[in-house]
Amino acid sequence: MTAKQLFAIVVLIVVVAAETYRPFFPSQQRSWRDRLWHDGRNFFLATLNAVLSAAIVVWVLVSLDRWAEANHIGLLRQFAMPAWLGGAIALLLFDLWMYWWHRLNHRIGWLWRFHRVHHCDPAMNASTGVRFHFGEVFLSWLARLIVLPLLGMSITQLAAYESAAFAVVVFHHSNLHVPWWVDRLVNCLVVTPAMHRVHHSRLREETNSNYSSLFPWWDRLFQSLKVRNDLENIEYGLDDGLSDPEWQSVTGLIRMPLAGETNSSTKSGQ
Repeated sequence: MTAKQLFAIVVLIVVVAAETYRPFFPSQQRSWRDRLWHDGRNFFLATLNAVLSAAIVVWVLVSLDRWAEANHIGLLRQFAMPAWLGGAIALLLFDLWMYWWHRLNHRIGWLWRFHRVHHCDPAMNASTGVRFHFGEVFLSWLARLIVLPLLGMSITQLAAYESAAFAVVVFHHSNLHVPWWVDRLVNCLVVTPAMHRVHHSRLREETNSNYSSLFPWWDRLFQSLKVRNDLENIEYGLDDGLSDPEWQSVTGLIRMPLAGETNSSTKSGQ
């Protein structure tokens, strides 16, 4: 087990324990059997994605990184700078890319077909943060194979970004009750549960907002930020039938991209 994998497991354990002890929506706790089924299904998809990604992508990424380094390719490799500064700039630029990639997943119909697997969860919690269709994960990696050499971002810098983003993504998807003043303070630096809960609302104009993954500044900069003061009234999921129980199984989620046209996010995408 790598240090990165161990870190991810520790983050999940800590956040799941915290949201269980102090939930924002106590009604989501349900029975332990329902909770295990919900979280187990999401974690199964995450494990499947991790295994398939490792088998397909890792060798290609390492080879690409060596090639780009040897040929001095990429924006960040064109400037002499301290390692810490290069790492910080890489973190910012890649997070900006992730903002636009996320936004494209809401605007482009065939990308949304995969991304709605993530959005149709009617009971969002920490496990939703790792619930994605493999098709979306694979397409994201294909895009990264272009973006990473263009930026000149190294494997080490990517690993640092992914670890930081993973912790924040699991946190802001969680059902953890965070005092409003703490949430507001932390939201100056990273995306918080209050900010991201709006993004998982059933209301389409709210689904098409708050796209940031790690840093919250992009939504403010590109005017896609929406704020709600009545978060206790938010309903999670999608209003197109895909949040219904018959779709909330491993097989239902895997075949969801093949489902017919729906009132998807792209119909009113921002």
